Amino acid sequence: MVRVRMSDVAARAGVSTATVSMVLSGRDEARVSPETQRRVREAAAAVGYKPNSVARSLRTQRTRMVGLISDTIASTPFAGRMLAGANDVAREQGHLVVLVDTEQDPAAERQALNALSGQQVDAMIYASMHHRVVEVPDGLPEDAVLLDCAPARGGRAAVVPDERAGGVAAVRELVAAGHRRIAFLDAEERFGLVASPLRYDGYRQVLAEAGIEPDPALHARAEPVAGGGRAAAGRLLDLPAETRPTAMFCFNDRMAMGAYAAAHHRGLSVPGELSVVGYDDQQLVAAELDPPLTTIALPHYEMGRWAMEVALGLRQADPAEPHRMPCPVIRRASVGPPPASPED
Repeated sequence: MVRVRMSDVAARAGVSTATVSMVLSGRDEARVSPETQRRVREAAAAVGYKPNSVARSLRTQRTRMVGLISDTIASTPFAGRMLAGANDVAREQGHLVVLVDTEQDPAAERQALNALSGQQVDAMIYASMHHRVVEVPDGLPEDAVLLDCAPARGGRAAVVPDERAGGVAAVRELVAAGHRRIAFLDAEERFGLVASPLRYDGYRQVLAEAGIEPDPALHARAEPVAGGGRAAAGRLLDLPAETRPTAMFCFNDRMAMGAYAAAHHRGLSVPGELSVVGYDDQQLVAAELDPPLTTIALPHYEMGRWAMEVALGLRQADPAEPHRMPCPVIRRASVGPPPASPED
């Protein structure tokens, strides 16, 4: 394949290569008449000329690339919408995203930072598959943006979900439906999940607003998977009828799936005899349950867009405090009024 050169464009347009360079680079093009500019662009299109991106980056000191280093996002569909949001903004701005998934290997992370720095990317984003506090790795540029994680020592632009407000929204759905015996199926403390105490704070806030005395017996912890949710929900559903919860707020949708299983195993219908709210709006889980699960969505796409907008200078961020992205309620069919008591 013969490479088309700037001189070919110049010959077709009947101008000098210097004129072609000015027009196609946008540099000093005001010195060229509109008619000549039109002629040059038409000639470039006709001969199929493509600017040399390497040469252009050397000249402008911009590569039009953004490095995105993550732990396991690329291999985890759960959080893939963050990549979609970041990539959409990058594409809109004429940038290419270079993604490196490190599988939480420190050596791979160092290698990725060195490689992206060597490529002189215009910006960097450091992302996590789930909300956590991180030690910022050595070599991460000061203006890099943290996505779905917060720096242990502050001082960095970062975006995370508003977990506490999401917990508030979840439990308000249940209180609004008339429930007063509301359980929280929580993740065990050994997993060290940042979201757990924040969502629990939201749960307790709404109980206080509704004048409901928290019952420690209704705060059940388990492994945050379907099996853990089934075991925790089963323990609560085996309580005497007068103390058994009529509703459950689950740490995530997988635990909610387990709560469904526990209810069905005991002949209880959702939402007729047990209302359930999840968290995450996990793809292939929440909407596919029977009945479809009311849940709190993690704003992965919106966080990805926000991080890329900050990285490219399209919006400002306060490095003193992570930006907390709202987590909306996704209403489906798993919440209803509490079952009537025998006295009713």
